[in-house]
Amino acid sequence: MSKYLKSIAVTVIACNCMLTLKAQDTAHYRGMTINLDEVTVAAQKIGFDVNSFIKRVEDDTTFYRAFKNLRIVGFNGDNDIRIYDKKGQVQASLKSTTTQEMKGRCRSMKVEEEKVTGDFYDRKGNYKYYTAELYANLFFTTGTVCVDENGNAPERSNGSLAKHKAQLKQLIFNPGKPVRGVPVVGNKVAIFSSDVMRYYDFSIKSENYVNGIPCYVFTAKAKPGLSRLDKAEIVIDELITWFNKDNFEIVGRKYALSYKTMLFDFNVQMNVQMTKVNDLLIPALVTYAGSWDVAFKKRETAAFIAKFHNFHSGN
Repeated sequence: MSKYLKSIAVTVIACNCMLTLKAQDTAHYRGMTINLDEVTVAAQKIGFDVNSFIKRVEDDTTFYRAFKNLRIVGFNGDNDIRIYDKKGQVQASLKSTTTQEMKGRCRSMKVEEEKVTGDFYDRKGNYKYYTAELYANLFFTTGTVCVDENGNAPERSNGSLAKHKAQLKQLIFNPGKPVRGVPVVGNKVAIFSSDVMRYYDFSIKSENYVNGIPCYVFTAKAKPGLSRLDKAEIVIDELITWFNKDNFEIVGRKYALSYKTMLFDFNVQMNVQMTKVNDLLIPALVTYAGSWDVAFKKRETAAFIAKFHNFHSGN
């Protein structure tokens, strides 16, 4: 064989090897292409099933459920909420420590210490800002509230405001799932649907979480270079979830949501670190930074940090 033919043969073999390696570095799930790192590729050879893993990610309800679990355990909370003005200066704030006590399925909360600045409350003592009201609805308890075994309390209000709050909580704390009844954005958060997944790059990699737990990390990120029309179909800019390799439980999630219309726009970033209390998955740290602008209302820009610790069961 001539040197020329040998050169061609070597080139063809090299290209075939590169194509083979490239094929091994991706997986497919219901029309979705997932990029894999070397560790994940190796894990496939000893039993890691990418399709089963993605199905678990798609069907997961434990993340949203973890926030409800805060209603059925006692804990100490450190709360830091800040509202910013147009210049980025703190306009109003609340910093407090709280203790939630449980008696059976009934919870009550004691404010151990509280410091408030600016117009955090209105003249009637109500929360002036929507972010504060949402925070209180999630993490504060007024009086005694009893729940069922799932952490659900009887609805005190069936009005449109209560419904809107429920939808907003689902949008923020259950990213990736369609939200019924939310105009414009309701179906655009369903990143696993065929209509939406085409706008994203998906990947799985191996990485230790902040506390050293070995994890598989699933990432969905909006593709770069999308057209203006395509960007209008995106609500979730990025969604990163850390799954414990031992039991595939969520130990952390980081995500960014944004959208803009003539009637409203929002831009929200969140980071949630989970902990385990007995058999319950519970958020230990929640950070939020977001800006909301709704028609006929002033833009609201806020940030909060919620820390929960010293968990205990009811009496």
